[in-house]
Amino acid sequence: MTQTSLTFQITKLSCGSCVARAEKALQSVDGVADVAVNLASETATVVYENPAAPAQIVDALSVAGYPAAIDQIMLDIEGMNCGSCVGRVEKALRAVPSVTDVSVNLAAETVLVKYLAGAIPPQRLATVATEAGYPAHLRGTSEAKVDTKGAHLSALRRQLTIAAVLTVPVFVVEMGSHFVPGVHDWVHQTIGMQNSWVFQFIVVTLVLAWPGRFFFTQGLPALFKGAPDMNALVAVGTGAAWGFSTIATFLPAVLPSGTRAVYFEAAAVIVTLILLGRFLEARAKGKTGEAIRRLVGLQPQTASLMRDGQAIEVPIAEIVVEDVLRVRPGEKIAVDGVLLDGTSYVDESMITGEPLPVEKSVGDLVTGGTVNGTGSFTFRVTQVGADTMLAQIIRMVEEAQGAKLPIQDLVNKITLWFVPAVLLLAVLTIVAWLAFGPDPALSFALVAGVSVLIVACPCAMGLATPTSIMVGTGRAADLGVLFRKGDALQALQSVQIVAFDKTGTLTEGRPEVTAVSLAPGLDEAQIFGLVASVEALSEHPIAAAIVRKAQSDGYAVQVADDFRAEAGFGVSGLVSGRRVLVGADRLMRREGISIEAFATKASQIAAAGQTPFYAAIDGELVGLIGISDPLKTQTPGAIKALQDMGLRIALITGDNEKTAQAIAAELGIDTVIAEVLPDGKVAALQDLSKAGAKTAFVGDGINDAPALAAADVGIAIGTGTDVAIESADVVLMSGDINGVCNAFDVSQRTMRNIKQNLFWAFAYNTALIPVAAGALYLFGGPLLSPMLAAGAMALSSVFVLTNALRLRWVAPKRDAAHDNNKAVYQEATV
Repeated sequence: MTQTSLTFQITKLSCGSCVARAEKALQSVDGVADVAVNLASETATVVYENPAAPAQIVDALSVAGYPAAIDQIMLDIEGMNCGSCVGRVEKALRAVPSVTDVSVNLAAETVLVKYLAGAIPPQRLATVATEAGYPAHLRGTSEAKVDTKGAHLSALRRQLTIAAVLTVPVFVVEMGSHFVPGVHDWVHQTIGMQNSWVFQFIVVTLVLAWPGRFFFTQGLPALFKGAPDMNALVAVGTGAAWGFSTIATFLPAVLPSGTRAVYFEAAAVIVTLILLGRFLEARAKGKTGEAIRRLVGLQPQTASLMRDGQAIEVPIAEIVVEDVLRVRPGEKIAVDGVLLDGTSYVDESMITGEPLPVEKSVGDLVTGGTVNGTGSFTFRVTQVGADTMLAQIIRMVEEAQGAKLPIQDLVNKITLWFVPAVLLLAVLTIVAWLAFGPDPALSFALVAGVSVLIVACPCAMGLATPTSIMVGTGRAADLGVLFRKGDALQALQSVQIVAFDKTGTLTEGRPEVTAVSLAPGLDEAQIFGLVASVEALSEHPIAAAIVRKAQSDGYAVQVADDFRAEAGFGVSGLVSGRRVLVGADRLMRREGISIEAFATKASQIAAAGQTPFYAAIDGELVGLIGISDPLKTQTPGAIKALQDMGLRIALITGDNEKTAQAIAAELGIDTVIAEVLPDGKVAALQDLSKAGAKTAFVGDGINDAPALAAADVGIAIGTGTDVAIESADVVLMSGDINGVCNAFDVSQRTMRNIKQNLFWAFAYNTALIPVAAGALYLFGGPLLSPMLAAGAMALSSVFVLTNALRLRWVAPKRDAAHDNNKAVYQEATV
């Protein structure tokens, strides 16, 4: 049964308890296979199959009190002539999983589409209608999408300002004497205590009913549903302080003797400080998503479209595949394509992390979002919209940022019961003070109970993991490392063995023919031409090297038939009626062809770190070809850096044993597994992990895909094949294996950051809840004020977010610039 994945924004999440309840509600829907709710990004990712449907998912969240955020767009649509057209448009749009409602207006030729916010780009909805046969375009700026996070931050700032302005006079009247002696006496002598309390009642009621209203409208319904959250704690705590103070002000006779006192200032200050905390939290949350905004900002809004020989400026939304675009010096490249004419150097650092511009000429690929240098060129568009590399990178980063790590499951289980436990502790605290506390016991009980409610902070628990993930994966993307699967972030830090493929991973991946040895009496032009004719049909880098050699020496390359390529063995084909085999020694042995005649020469080639390949024609061995693939300049330094991090390095390759040993000796690698087929690489990884060691595999080719999938963490070189990248957990955007060091470093730092946050969140609550309940008072210490409790609670979340934001400044463990400069220096000193 086909599963569908849906990622969208949800609202009213305020703490880890909310996350747990939202996940529980989603998991209760029949057909939902997996759920991950992210407090930091305020999104939910749901994987479901029949009978689950988006409407049921939305309903489940609404019932739980965490409704999905709904966006809407207006489409201008063409080609509708009658009611049946309206029905077709509606049917096409309603078939999109994230669409919740469609309203088509035939007279106005518009469509109003409501959809789950964050689940689908608006342009994609226009494309759906267009593909149904009714060309559609997004309505212009009047229907521009509102920046909800910016609006939320502005609303919080406004509420905080109102609360602060109203709270200051109450605080001065009631607590001013703690700072300026005589203020309390002056208030009594001028307006009197009763008038002062009435004034405080009026102002604090405004604070609770105006900027503090949210805590009650969200918290009390959650409490009555039996699913209390952070807002419920604040509502009960401030409501209790306000209620007791109101009784003390207007109905003092109902209170026990000696207990009459007011705590209006506590209720007001609690609301103000918590709003301050939420404002700082929202501002910090905004910074956690900077990596995504930076990536989105790379794409230009317009492009120069070539039409009738003239360059016309058009919006990027109008660009389609096969269009030809002109790029002037210094401009951003709009979308992906293939260069048609001209040359230039292109800065791809924002995509790959490579610091040096890359030379581009006819036939080379260019990537949207990169910056052209001083040259000018035209290119044919090959990918637009969600299919461009930049869009795929953004999608991968978003998916990684929204991932739920295994460590978070335990946190969610705890936070689910945290708030009810705090409410119970508050009740027990009040009962204990009333039963055993000194006079006035009721006042002490109220202060301690409210402090327990206010000081508890499930927000810090809920934010501890997702904020670190968002910032860490965002910083990794800046360094050219993409975590395709978020749980790889946690898995990578427990890896003990890193296994590398050789060709294209440790080496340049552009091999060259360094030796040709033929049987006596054979003509090199004829034999090598036959070999190149078969290799011309292969996409392997070694095949390309053989073809280049044939072309440069002027050997005839003919058309081959019955071509076959076998991973780990070689290739075969018919050329002018002759059966040609080219490949490793294992291919010759399997075909029963003796290679003894070239054994000595093959050993010499392998000992030099080159790879011997054999050629046979019509069942007879005719020659030996030596292939050299130089190591990348950064390879030795990257291997050393990984070893310095305490990792064991292994080389797993299909290459000749002696060749592999020679390269391993040069790099200081002590574990070598050579002459293995693609499935043999999987077996080799299993052998390495027999003692319980976690493994990572780094590769780039199709033959590496099984090993990338089998390893605990698969790391694909971004310059490799799509199959390898799809099989991997982590993708390095460039061919620079320094990215492996950066991936491990970011993983370790992020997990350390998460543990710091979790330790703080749990230690904070473990330490301060007993203090709030009056533990210090038993030993002659103070009773924690609810106002101080509110300040501590607010700072707890801010601390977690601020600590996570430190990951934005993680420096590269190693970078290409260092290796390039070193290589230039070495060349200059030779």
